[in-house]
Amino acid sequence: MARRRQAVTIKHVAADAEVSLQTVSRVINNEPNVRPSMKERVQASIDKLGYVPSIAAQRMSGSRSYLILAINDRERTIADWRTRQGTDWVDQMLLGGMLKCAEHGYRMIFELVDTHNDHVERELGATIAALQPDGVILTPPHSDNPLITAFLARRKIPFARIGSMTPGPGIAMTMDDEGSARRATEHLIALGHRRIGFIAGSEEYDLSNWRIDGWREAMDAAGLSHDGLCTRGDFSHESGVIAANKLLDLDPPPTAIIASNDQMTLAALDTANQRGLKVPGDLSLISFDNTPVVRFTDPKLTAVDQPIAATFSKAVELLITNGDAAVPHQPVVTAGSLVERGSTSPPRGA
Repeated sequence: MARRRQAVTIKHVAADAEVSLQTVSRVINNEPNVRPSMKERVQASIDKLGYVPSIAAQRMSGSRSYLILAINDRERTIADWRTRQGTDWVDQMLLGGMLKCAEHGYRMIFELVDTHNDHVERELGATIAALQPDGVILTPPHSDNPLITAFLARRKIPFARIGSMTPGPGIAMTMDDEGSARRATEHLIALGHRRIGFIAGSEEYDLSNWRIDGWREAMDAAGLSHDGLCTRGDFSHESGVIAANKLLDLDPPPTAIIASNDQMTLAALDTANQRGLKVPGDLSLISFDNTPVVRFTDPKLTAVDQPIAATFSKAVELLITNGDAAVPHQPVVTAGSLVERGSTSPPRGA
């Protein structure tokens, strides 16, 4: 029977280089005050033995954990997973965050926390105590939860707040929701649409209102009325059906609708089909998020591509390289893009 290959540890490196464990740890962690000749000696042993530094070895210095903790809302995340409707928010946040962590020798840990729990501080405290992360990334609605942000600030843990512009501790970061909504509206106006409805998301998320602001700005700039053309859902398919029917019952109805996520846009597409409306001939549709499902509809949906991976990559970069230092020009904005597909066209008669 083949013998199992013994894992190379920091002790093997220290023995081969004839130095202490602490010296190897200092080289691995790229700490100052290590002579170049000593670095070369230790690195030669690392290369020869094929040693891959572990988090435990990196922690020997006691200064860093080499962990970045990303926190998402438990209730909504689990609901999305169970419905299996094609949302890829978590996939994209891990893609951007984990790859950037790997570049710096870090690991990303993903946890779910219930932001509505009265004991959110205790829940988060247990996670922080167990992992001792070097930085934390908060997603909506955690980003603006004062219990969470105050807790991290008191513990002096660097953190980034995705989807937040609220003044306060942490690095505020956005995906330019207002600008994306404005560009989507401008695209429809350029096609000749004059009555453009908007289905907003839950008021629990500040980004829902930023998207309304972008839509209104574009309508105002074009001299178009938007009275009665905005209604609100909660990001679910069911709420999208109600909102789409409300807009399409108007007299006259909109010739185009922008919805604040893919599920509500799918609901608008289903509603249009049930009413015998052709998309995009009778009704143009634009979605937010650009999750995989929008490429398998008929027609494929034009969508705002949210730069989730790029934003998380930037958050990790700032937390690792910046730490507690002030980040200028907040909020840090990562702009999205509009992906044009088959659900938008000039209105009939234009």
